[in-house]
Amino acid sequence: MFETLNSYLFQHKSISIPGLGTIIMETLPASVDTSTKNILPPLYYFRFDKYVDAPEREFFSYLASKKNIEDYEALKIYSEFAFELRNKISLEESVKWEGVGELKKDHEGNIVFESSLGNPFFLQPVPARKVIHPDAKHLLLVGDTERTSVEMNELLHTSDEQKSKKWWWISAIIAGVIALLIILFHFSTHGWKIDSAGNQEKLETNK
Repeated sequence: MFETLNSYLFQHKSISIPGLGTIIMETLPASVDTSTKNILPPLYYFRFDKYVDAPEREFFSYLASKKNIEDYEALKIYSEFAFELRNKISLEESVKWEGVGELKKDHEGNIVFESSLGNPFFLQPVPARKVIHPDAKHLLLVGDTERTSVEMNELLHTSDEQKSKKWWWISAIIAGVIALLIILFHFSTHGWKIDSAGNQEKLETNK
């Protein structure tokens, strides 16, 4: 019976037990484990509401379909199960509900519920690694114009090449200006003659 109840509980998030209360499934959202670079699946825990104990009609239809019986027979079977469960808790003071928690009596004789924190076997951690697709195309809004990422890459590369060529010409012009200044300084110091372009040092020879 507990296997059928668990199946209903995970699908409908709650299940009521006549004479005991309602078990409600709550979810802790998925989280990221940065140490292992994994996305951890959601965790589930259960809370108990002892003030609501009337099962919904659809539960009996569900139970009837699982047991292949009529709805009224499902009602009878579930009522007997709930009665036996209450008696067992009363006599043994504790009943473990596999995958859900534990129903037991406290020191005052009241039935309380202790939830188990669980993770269904079909929910496993998944890798959280960044994947880059360099050739993937997507639209970008540039000003009031839409361009693809490929077009923008081409424009940026073209712009970088143009800048490189521009700086090459600027470097050549600067080098030319410096050379011209050196020539002008030389002629202004030695006079504006053709001879001044040569070496003006006199060499003496021994006779």
